[in-house]
Amino acid sequence: MTPIQPLTQQTVSTLLALADQPNLSLYMPTHRTFPERTQDPIRLKNLFKTLETSLQQRYPQLQKDTVLAPIQALIDDTTFWNNCPDGIAIFAGQAHFQVVGLHQPVEEVAIVNSHPYLKPLLRLAPLADRYQVLCLSRDRVSVHEGSTQRLHAVELPDSVPTNLVEALGDELTSRDQQGHPDGFSGGGERGDPMMHESGGGGKQDEINLDRERFFRIVDKQITEHCSRVTKLPLILAALPENQAVFRALSRNPLLMAEGVEVDPGTLSSAQLASACGELMSIRHGKKLDEAFNRYGVAVGQQLAGDQLPAIARAAVEGRVALLLVAAEQRVAGTMDLSSGEVVLHENGDPATEDVLDELILAVIRHGGEVVVVPPERVMPTDSGVAAVYRY
Repeated sequence: MTPIQPLTQQTVSTLLALADQPNLSLYMPTHRTFPERTQDPIRLKNLFKTLETSLQQRYPQLQKDTVLAPIQALIDDTTFWNNCPDGIAIFAGQAHFQVVGLHQPVEEVAIVNSHPYLKPLLRLAPLADRYQVLCLSRDRVSVHEGSTQRLHAVELPDSVPTNLVEALGDELTSRDQQGHPDGFSGGGERGDPMMHESGGGGKQDEINLDRERFFRIVDKQITEHCSRVTKLPLILAALPENQAVFRALSRNPLLMAEGVEVDPGTLSSAQLASACGELMSIRHGKKLDEAFNRYGVAVGQQLAGDQLPAIARAAVEGRVALLLVAAEQRVAGTMDLSSGEVVLHENGDPATEDVLDELILAVIRHGGEVVVVPPERVMPTDSGVAAVYRY
């Protein structure tokens, strides 16, 4: 079976390196359940015909059978269709072929161009950002890593304690004492939002102190051996009372302000990934707000543009710091990546050519940031594109 690769930021980087050569790009929604799943091979067959025609028109000298063969082989691959996520993106060329799994359905697109068609992928990439999850209780810790598509447990170095005993050893307070073992008064059960930590003393105070000492060690070791190494955002999964204590003492700059406020031991891997995925979506929404605010400030500074020809020229000159593009906006035409000249095709088919993708490529090549704005968010311009200029 053809492997389905997860969508990561590295996926985008790899595809960017395939520019300036014949590229076939195909996007389509897929289905996990019967009988809808039986229609997916038929959809691919129709898109395959579009690619075949476009390839003959654009690159007639190319050995099309060699380039198209891996895609054609998928049509009758039952095992492949039985393992598809909610959408797939297929990229093919003379020396490359890969299938990327998408965690959301996408519109059907089949394009032949001199570079991979990236706009749908760039829209979904931020939601596929990798992160780490610190699963924490007052006496146990584990770390998971992944994205909204998949999470896996991280094997921690020996220097990172995975439980209270490993962290405190002989300094651990004996547990043969009065007081709730989890540090709560007997008046409530664990998880009740009305319960409170027992105070007043003695042994219970020592147990609470053990927790703080444990959390300090965990924070230091996770920061040093995980966060500083991976540079990934860190989501804390812990009960609210443990969230408060850990955050009060944490010095980890990658610890996200929002966390999963439940006992991580009660969640399956899929449930944990889903909860973290919601937080990453919120994070992405805030980044969109920041991008919109940047554009608004740039308008006041006369460092903004909303017309495609002017933005294209600025892009090849390296003047575009930020490009906003509406996800559903397509413009039939071509763009010269050397001069920035845009030629619109009045009778062109935006389903098979999109000048905005050339614009995206030009901005990325010159170190600019590209944000593909999803349809549920309103673009700050009517043209479907907006740019913040460096100068």
